[in-house]
Amino acid sequence: MPLICGGSLGLTAWSSSLCVLIVLVLLVEPHLVHSSSRGSFGANKFAVSPPTDGICASSVIVHGYKCQELEVTTQDGYILSVQRIPEGRSGVGAGNKQPVLIQHGVLVDGLTWLLNPPEQDLPLILADNGFDVWIVNTRGTRFSRRHTSMDPSQPSFWNWSWDELVTYDLPAVFDFVYKQTGQKVDYVGHSLGTLIVLASLSEGKLVDQLKSAALLSPIAYLNHMNTALGVVAAKSFVGEITTLFGLAEFNPKGLPVANFLKSLCAYPGVDCYDLLTALTGKNCCLNSSTVSLFLLNEPQSTSTKNLVHLAQTVRDRVLEKYNYGRPDYNLMHYGEAYPPAYNLSNIPHDLPLFLSYGGQDALSDTRDVGLLLDALKFHDVDKLSVQFVKDYGHADFIIGVNAKDVVYKSVVSFFQHHS
Repeated sequence: MPLICGGSLGLTAWSSSLCVLIVLVLLVEPHLVHSSSRGSFGANKFAVSPPTDGICASSVIVHGYKCQELEVTTQDGYILSVQRIPEGRSGVGAGNKQPVLIQHGVLVDGLTWLLNPPEQDLPLILADNGFDVWIVNTRGTRFSRRHTSMDPSQPSFWNWSWDELVTYDLPAVFDFVYKQTGQKVDYVGHSLGTLIVLASLSEGKLVDQLKSAALLSPIAYLNHMNTALGVVAAKSFVGEITTLFGLAEFNPKGLPVANFLKSLCAYPGVDCYDLLTALTGKNCCLNSSTVSLFLLNEPQSTSTKNLVHLAQTVRDRVLEKYNYGRPDYNLMHYGEAYPPAYNLSNIPHDLPLFLSYGGQDALSDTRDVGLLLDALKFHDVDKLSVQFVKDYGHADFIIGVNAKDVVYKSVVSFFQHHS
């Protein structure tokens, strides 16, 4: 039976933070412990190197699609990499196509949507169905590591959490796409990509530019996120995460994290051979060669502060801005002793929303999705579509071999219905 990462076992606040940190790291980097990347997924059959020339060249143009590498600068100076796929492989249907923006989750980048064969990849499926596709890469990931005045070697470059993705990144990209196309934008988010759009909408952002949103494996509440390694991780270290890894870049491929994971795997009864299953729930539909590509290309860096903020969401069981830990610090940043909450009931009730979640997802737990749906209980009935996929885990939504038929077909139909 899975152990619970959070307050239900009486863990201390910072033990809980460590717990969620390990969940997020191990989710995308199991080969830190076993470099062979084998386990239940099979051997790495690919000798492909991670892209150096950009996502378009490595993963889109090679399949016969047009693709543009673009840059978007946020109001706080971060230069984001964005890929545009303006049409399908056939090139049929020129004219004003409906733009759709695709946002990945934490510790990965936009390439994570393009690891299966082209007929199974969501961005290319959308392009073939007549959409103008835009893929976003969050600040700090490999192609979004530039700033107008700072460098990634400076701690100040990493002084942000998902609050800044809400305030700066999403609005900047939405503004850019809206100005380029002159049309309202459809949106697809996975995991953290769902959290930041929900939080943005709750603050009145994006509402004039967003046409509809598809939320895959939605994250808003993390009260029931579970992992078989959670309690072991919580007991392994005492103290703040920041004392372990610093308040700057959190690099999952760095030695401090690798050594931390190896120490956890030394615990009796901890199976580090099939960590993806242990941490996301049972993913029903992953191809071994795709998982090998995933492990070759991911994970990506994020800020330690971002992971701390996610840990706070688990610990405090509420959706709110980053907590600076002391009332006087919060007062300095927010004008009040406690961080302001994101009120999801403020999301416009007439905005078309599609939610798809899995019965085996240990990160987007069905009970937490239930809490999200409760927050949306006043949403217009004809504007809220919900899909439950009994066998799906967290990773199935982005690299599942049958996601085209199980989920993506419904996403396309949803967007077309609300066009």
